Amino acid sequence: MEHHLHTSGIKGYLFGFISSVILTLGAYYAVVEKLFSPVWILITIVSLGFIQAIIQLTFFLYLGKEPKPRTNFHVFILMIVILSIVIGGTLWIMYSLNERTMTMPM
Repeated sequence: MEHHLHTSGIKGYLFGFISSVILTLGAYYAVVEKLFSPVWILITIVSLGFIQAIIQLTFFLYLGKEPKPRTNFHVFILMIVILSIVIGGTLWIMYSLNERTMTMPM
């Protein structure tokens, strides 16, 4: 029984890794070859990133498969909120600095 769980874990890790690499290369290929218009490239990158995040959460972090999923889910939501604040704040600061440094005095 224990050997079966170990083999299943290795297969899960391999599937997660290979699918993550394929999704990353797909996004890279879409950008480098300019397969779509810029708006559709952005939509493609965001979509592939979202799918990759779900795969990594499922196969590497086992979200939803633990004995107490509600507690881990709350921690995961808190992590999303904190990351959103950090990323949003970073983008806000960069945009603000860009506006302040790129304007020419008249």
